[in-house]
Amino acid sequence: MYEVIHFFTDLQDDNYPYNAGDIFPHNGLKVSEERLKELSSNNNRQKKPLIRLAEEVVEPLPFSDNDIEFEERPQATYS
Repeated sequence: MYEVIHFFTDLQDDNYPYNAGDIFPHNGLKVSEERLKELSSNNNRQKKPLIRLAEEVVEPLPFSDNDIEFEERPQATYS
């Protein structure tokens, strides 16, 4: 899985737009190793890497208020 680091439109995918932070390729699209090398190097029309290998994309887990623990504090008293 690759992460987009610079905006580009994929000329080989009907000008599909990719913004920085997007995952490449989108929706399980199959691309060749040659295409991955092209987009991750200076060997493309923008002359700069447009994607990089993603470390690990972790989807945030949904949580509820029940997942948060609160510390009990003594009530303040005022005279």
